[in-house]
Amino acid sequence: MMSEIPDLENQLKVAKNRLETVATALKAKFQGDGLEEWHVSHQEVLRAERRLAAAKGEEYAEQCDFPLKWDAGAPMPHLMVNDHNALLAFLLSEPNPAWDGTYLTLKSPKNIAPEPLALVEFERCLIAKLGGPNDEVFEGHPLFGRGGDAYAAQRVVNSRWIQQLQAINSVHSQYDPKYWVGLNHYVFWFHDSTFECIAKKYTVTTYRITFREMLDIMVERLIA
Repeated sequence: MMSEIPDLENQLKVAKNRLETVATALKAKFQGDGLEEWHVSHQEVLRAERRLAAAKGEEYAEQCDFPLKWDAGAPMPHLMVNDHNALLAFLLSEPNPAWDGTYLTLKSPKNIAPEPLALVEFERCLIAKLGGPNDEVFEGHPLFGRGGDAYAAQRVVNSRWIQQLQAINSVHSQYDPKYWVGLNHYVFWFHDSTFECIAKKYTVTTYRITFREMLDIMVERLIA
């Protein structure tokens, strides 16, 4: 694998150059005609980053099979955690075909109108966190440059976080490496925050309710 690294580094360089060329051309057009080409080039850069990180034995982020898209501008994620599970709720993307771009709709968890919300339950969750970085500094996160893709749900391969937790727990007299098999490091890149957790798996449920009603559901799930 080490012998492949120079070639993989070159592939990544070529992919980045291609993306830069497409981005420059798109900016010059002042319109979205080249967005699809930009997306294809961007995904090729991410694939090249993952191949290189895998060859080096480094951690990297890949897309996980997450079925939903959250609201890009104001997903408003809420997190509740106990010793075994984590519950993450957020606003789903629901484009309005009648929107003409001349106005903004302000979103708030205080709104009394029902909203399209998702509830993700992470089972056998060892640890979870919600906070920085936001989308203005995502590029400072260790997973950027290693397949990290903004506004996406991803799984981390060769997770350093899992390795660190495993090393801590290895001092226990009844430590069993088998316990760690099948655990996943998930990362969800939101607009104003990033969610990460270590868990076995997740399930997703959707609702059209208020955030207050969602919080009641989350509490009931955790104490059931």
